[in-house]
Amino acid sequence: MSKQFVGGQAVIEGVMMQSKEKRAIAVRKSDGDIVVRKNKIKSWINEKNIDKIPFLRGSFVLIDTMIEGMKSLNFSSEFFLEDEEDAFDRFIKKVFKDKANDVMIGITMVLAIIISVGLFAILPTMVGGTFSKIVENKIILNLIEGIIRIGILFGYMLLISRSKDIQRVFQYHGAEHKSIHCYENEQELTVENARKFTRLHPRCGTNFLFIVMFTSIILFSFFGWPNPVVRIAMRILFIPIVAGISYEIIRFLGKYNNKLTKIVAYPGMMLQYLTTKEPDDEQLEVAIAALKAVID
Repeated sequence: MSKQFVGGQAVIEGVMMQSKEKRAIAVRKSDGDIVVRKNKIKSWINEKNIDKIPFLRGSFVLIDTMIEGMKSLNFSSEFFLEDEEDAFDRFIKKVFKDKANDVMIGITMVLAIIISVGLFAILPTMVGGTFSKIVENKIILNLIEGIIRIGILFGYMLLISRSKDIQRVFQYHGAEHKSIHCYENEQELTVENARKFTRLHPRCGTNFLFIVMFTSIILFSFFGWPNPVVRIAMRILFIPIVAGISYEIIRFLGKYNNKLTKIVAYPGMMLQYLTTKEPDDEQLEVAIAALKAVID
């Protein structure tokens, strides 16, 4: 069987893997058993062939990835958080009944977008604007804004990595990468083989985030340094364009392995030392179970 393009995501005590046609989530339950849920992918993005249109596909794929990622996290959380349901969860379930999960995912996505725009679009350009009193060069001002944005990202990752629960997720993130490396190098999918590989991967979402930051610096430099309202509007309106360009770059990095791709991927790869941790054998076993489910 020919090798497939596979990506993944760490979830609570598990891993989600996805090929072109299948998606699978493997979770290690409290009793030690591994439960695997797999399904065929039905995406309007693929059906309408949007995934074949360079630069346009990036923003659509990003939204679809966010939705499916939250669904995967929701599925894995069901095995561990059943007794932690709060009043808001009960209210949503009472009002929306069978649609409660979709509503919760929608609310979570909206909140995530609002927080992301605030942290990585509005805050950096407002803080960067304070330097306009002492710096006149528009390119340097955009560079300062970009450095502030990257600093916020780095600080955020450093902060959440201190949580023991997040460290477990980061270990599963490392297991995801190691098992994919094992598959891409045409090794038998065993814990022993996967353990040998690095936990860093050029197609990682961490790389994507860093490339988004870098792309935005270059793109916004062409538009000078307008007033704060125009700057904020531009940062928000240009999100699909930045995502589209960044998506093509991340695909390029995953497709080729040469000096140029290594240089471009290097900062994001180094950032993965924060977002991945060395997994244990049981975590590798879970990642392999998810991977096998989508390539069989």
